[in-house]
Amino acid sequence: MPSMTEAAAMTGPMTSPMILADGIRKRFGANEVLKGVSLTLAKGEVVAVIGPSGSGKSTFLRCLNHLETIDAGRIVIEGDVLADNDTGGRARYVADAEVRRICARMGMVFQHFNLFPHLTVLENVIEAPITVKGLKREAILPKAEALLRKVGLFDKRDAYPSRLSGGQKQRVAIARALAMEPDIMLFDEPTSALDPELTGEVLRTMRQLADEHMTMLVVTHEMGFAREVASRVVFMDGGELIESRPAAEFFANPQHPRTRAFLDSML
Repeated sequence: MPSMTEAAAMTGPMTSPMILADGIRKRFGANEVLKGVSLTLAKGEVVAVIGPSGSGKSTFLRCLNHLETIDAGRIVIEGDVLADNDTGGRARYVADAEVRRICARMGMVFQHFNLFPHLTVLENVIEAPITVKGLKREAILPKAEALLRKVGLFDKRDAYPSRLSGGQKQRVAIARALAMEPDIMLFDEPTSALDPELTGEVLRTMRQLADEHMTMLVVTHEMGFAREVASRVVFMDGGELIESRPAAEFFANPQHPRTRAFLDSML
């Protein structure tokens, strides 16, 4: 398990990371799913998190934006502490209002889209800016329409989710997350619920975000995306971060036997 010093060596200079997670521990009952995971994410970096099912990847992502609470460890988002250990070694969070303010800097795209079925595509995109940020409909409408053009779905603006393919739903989910103007995008297996022929359109949208230097942390099983788009690849197994290296090095010369075994099974 890498220490923060080792993590620094893996990830480069530790100056003002967008995300700093140190010694994250999380258990569900008797099952410890995160066993001291440490990771930093720099501005503009695209980090792919890979590993077998049940390795703790999605739980780690959900801990970063408070969808799950951690038992121990430290989470700092853009220099603001979200959670830190108390004197007893248990994680304590900042006040609720501060949690909401900090977590608003992160957009989240889920495996199963989570669109509102009773709202049109456009209404799905503008709902959070109106209800959470208190923006006027006429203020957010131009940005929402621009985002739908960006993901190639402006012509579907008045359609309901039930009329969309899985790939279209996921692109709407990306536009919805971007409408909140996050500094960081978190993706939790964004293509795993899609048919293979629909995966490409979602990955193209994510590649475009990477080209625009969006800071992204992506839990994925798409090795091609990890190899071609990620600046760094992290391998998790058994609730531990096993290896973290620049993408080209990671695939060309994995260091840990568990990493090599996993890649042999996937490639």
